[in-house]
Amino acid sequence: MDRDDDLELLKAWQGGDDVAGERLFRRHYRAVLRFFHNKAGPQAPDLVQRTFLGCLEARARIRGETGFRAFLFGVARNVLYDHYRIARRDRDHDGGEVVSVEDLRPTPTSIFAAAREVELLLRGLRRIPIEGQIILEMYYWEGMRAREIADALEIPENTVRTKIRRARLRLEEVIAELTTSPDLRQSTIEGIETWAGRIRDVIGS
Repeated sequence: MDRDDDLELLKAWQGGDDVAGERLFRRHYRAVLRFFHNKAGPQAPDLVQRTFLGCLEARARIRGETGFRAFLFGVARNVLYDHYRIARRDRDHDGGEVVSVEDLRPTPTSIFAAAREVELLLRGLRRIPIEGQIILEMYYWEGMRAREIADALEIPENTVRTKIRRARLRLEEVIAELTTSPDLRQSTIEGIETWAGRIRDVIGS
């Protein structure tokens, strides 16, 4: 994704050019849809719309030096957490914060049946803590660097690097728990970048 193009579109949009705003949203739509796909099931498109509405309402506060994509994913994270809080309330969950996506049992994906590693990776991501899932998906699916993730989540870059390592280790542990096949476990873990790329190519296409 060309950050300079984003900056030009952002400046034009903030200056009143609504067409530039539409172009900015279109170029990031699939990325935001991927963000919600494995966390909210069929409600993902609605959460995408809420995210872009949040950006529209806050466009004057978006800082170009931070990057539009980082700001966008920060809004998406907040929209997701609001969605979980409402879902927990509606389901009478009174036991504190939702720890992982599995806690709310969103509709699992079914479009990757042909690749056992992809299915295992998606299941594993849904079982690790939500923050770790978000960070790993930003890193592997979207190719965001630690600095950009730090801007999106409003935490220090060194903290992001630490969280990436910890989330990766936890994901590997969960994958090992989900399968009794050593070969499948090894191929999933060792090929995580490949399988993440497969997910990126399919979700939102």
